[in-house]
Amino acid sequence: MNGLTKTIAAGLLGIGVSLGLAAAMAPADAQSAKSLVGTLICKGGPSVGLIVGSQQRMLCTFKPEGHRRSRDYRATLTKVGLDVGFKNETTIVWQVLGSTDVYRGPLLVGDYGGVSAEASVALGVGANALVGGSNKSVVLQPLSVQGQTGLNIAVGVTSLVLRR
Repeated sequence: MNGLTKTIAAGLLGIGVSLGLAAAMAPADAQSAKSLVGTLICKGGPSVGLIVGSQQRMLCTFKPEGHRRSRDYRATLTKVGLDVGFKNETTIVWQVLGSTDVYRGPLLVGDYGGVSAEASVALGVGANALVGGSNKSVVLQPLSVQGQTGLNIAVGVTSLVLRR
């Protein structure tokens, strides 16, 4: 991959991170009085970016902070915007911010929305800012850690649907 392509990928990732930070600041009511309640780890298989978007099915595990028992979820991650390329496997790790009610019932079940950016050249990274869940009361860490392999550039609006 040449220097221009790497520069474009870095620029797109920077724009996405900036958008993610702005989106994370906007829903102040959703983030107020929230504490770290656990970690959500989602893993997905191969996917292809179709220029205007992509959709990926993932299996997720929620590990509550200070509790041994984890909960499994199914997720559909949809991106609309610039999304070009292919990814082999993706792992996204979010810190989950919410109230302690997350330990009772399926609080993480629901629809999440926000922005994301990612770039991959063999190995890749991404940033995601999502808010949602039960009554929009859960924040999936404003900037998540995402690792993937492939050749891909994506910036856009992202939705995540979590189901038990």
